[in-house]
Amino acid sequence: MFGKLLPREGNFFELFNQHGDHIVEGARAFMAMIENYADVPERERHAAAVIAAEHKADKVTAEVNRLLHKTFITPLDREQIHGLINAMDDVLDLLQDTTETLNLYDVHHIPEEALRLGQLSARCCERVQHAVSLLGRISEASAAEGALKICEEIDHLESDADRVMRSAMSKLFRNEPDVRELIKLKAIYEMLESITDRCEDVANLIEGIVLENS
Repeated sequence: MFGKLLPREGNFFELFNQHGDHIVEGARAFMAMIENYADVPERERHAAAVIAAEHKADKVTAEVNRLLHKTFITPLDREQIHGLINAMDDVLDLLQDTTETLNLYDVHHIPEEALRLGQLSARCCERVQHAVSLLGRISEASAAEGALKICEEIDHLESDADRVMRSAMSKLFRNEPDVRELIKLKAIYEMLESITDRCEDVANLIEGIVLENS
């Protein structure tokens, strides 16, 4: 009887999905910002959208942590829930940090290599959302297999981003005569590549959850 009165489950999967939606929202706003970087009003509008998405995601993260304290029986291991939502939050935090750094460093031009890294980051974010959306059904073989396949795709995208960044750094150090500009762009390239790293962190956690719970 006592067990029936204890709070069970919570809406963790729904909250993961909401956070995943905010990650994609932030990633798409970030891409729109760097694609329209020369248009200052558009740049500022999309930058504000990135920050808004990050703030909404923070609220979801706080709600997940609040539920963890209130829920007696959770659908996944507590450490898995805590680790996953914080890893997801790291993705959006880095998108926001990169957005703000572009402004703080007074970057005036987005090189092609930065656009390519941004595209890879956005694709990783979309894959994260898709993988997270399958977690509520990982007891089904098709959902578990689908999630693992998406995690593999994220790993490939992260490797692509590594290659693009190495090429970008080589070009930067060979061709950029302005030391200040070199320092700025080096930092931006590293932050953009780190977004894919954070997405891979999420993928690794999802992979572990699927293997342990499917």
